[in-house]
Amino acid sequence: MMRSFWTIALLGIALLPLTADDPVEKRAENRPAAQAPTINIQPRSRTSPAGSGETILDRRADLRIDTTLVLVPVSVTLAATGKLLTGLEKENFELSEDKVGQEIASFGSEDVPLSIGIVFDCSGSMSNKLDRSRQAVAQFLRTANPEDEFFLVQFNDRPELTVSFTSRPEDIQGHLTWVQSKGRTALLDGVAMAMNEMKKAKNGRKALLIISDGGDNSSRFTESEVRSWVREGDVQTYAIGIYEQIGARGRTPEELGGPGLLSDLAEQTGGKSFNVENLADLPDVAAKIGLELRNQYVLGYNPKNAAHDGKYRKVEVKLVKVKELPPLRARYRPGYVAPAQ
Repeated sequence: MMRSFWTIALLGIALLPLTADDPVEKRAENRPAAQAPTINIQPRSRTSPAGSGETILDRRADLRIDTTLVLVPVSVTLAATGKLLTGLEKENFELSEDKVGQEIASFGSEDVPLSIGIVFDCSGSMSNKLDRSRQAVAQFLRTANPEDEFFLVQFNDRPELTVSFTSRPEDIQGHLTWVQSKGRTALLDGVAMAMNEMKKAKNGRKALLIISDGGDNSSRFTESEVRSWVREGDVQTYAIGIYEQIGARGRTPEELGGPGLLSDLAEQTGGKSFNVENLADLPDVAAKIGLELRNQYVLGYNPKNAAHDGKYRKVEVKLVKVKELPPLRARYRPGYVAPAQ
């Protein structure tokens, strides 16, 4: 009698029909028809990695070698306004390395956890800019995800790691509340310290935010050394340069060279430098950087040149099949250093 009961029960389970609540079927049925990309500059919804399967972005999302896969973060904006464009698909991108076309093996646009270093200028020339700079950091941190981590390097005569990696944005803001301006400007040393600290990051996506009034007059590292480290690293760098207006009496020779230095450091990483003369604009610029980091496409490819020669390789990304849209601009890291072994 008992054997018959279990036989009937097992047969009943085997004959249960698949339903539309099956997650794979549900995604397939709800997949929208093909349509032109839409413009959207709002942050993507934030989902916890624990609730979804691992994506390529969870493994690593900066341009570097991950076994045989190179990953290239790309920001796409409207050329006329600089507004971010989301909604593009894999077929809207073409990619080449040293002018040799590459097949895009993976494509992602998810908002994934970031490891972020904030490099904050507290030199004497920042005295009347500190309050707005603090507000800018606060606005940037409002775009954070719960899984993000942060550290703070502040610098004047020398750099100092004042907050090591933490998942609590309020730790950064709390410390900046008591920062005072004094001394000279060791900007390059501050960036070097931040790049070294970033080696401890737990997330694949990494970024630096530099806030400074530009120039350097106190670093022991040279521009060429720091440029080389930034170029070879896998950390996207964004900078907010706070400058006196052109011709202002208080603008020092170091500040005059600041825009070029910050722009160079940022562009080598696929990031961007923003020049700010009106202090009231600082929070909005910081929020814009935060949104850009959350709305990037990541293209992955297996290089046709498989040599481990330690050489620098140029990368080019082109946008295709976007004639129905206004003129667009793609910003990305222009190259990477191949592994040496």
